[in-house]
Amino acid sequence: MAFYTYILASQRNGTLYIGMTDSLDRRIAQHKAKAIPGFTAEYGVTMLVHYEQFQTRAGAFARERAMKKWNRQWKIELIERFNPGWRDLALDIES
Repeated sequence: MAFYTYILASQRNGTLYIGMTDSLDRRIAQHKAKAIPGFTAEYGVTMLVHYEQFQTRAGAFARERAMKKWNRQWKIELIERFNPGWRDLALDIES
């Protein structure tokens, strides 16, 4: 089983959200459908711009917690290093 830490954005350089899950495709589909009330649904944060895979839940959780403490510029630099066009990566993972 794999675990994931991910970053969603409302648009390029827009509002960011960091989360973790054990089913990336399912969780992103929930965000896009606004199926779970809260921050991402309220602010339209549905574009998957970065994700990392881990072998353990603890690894993904630790990375999520660390990234949430980062300043905004570090998060943007991480996204732009791996996804310079801010492409919606959900197009690659949806089943």
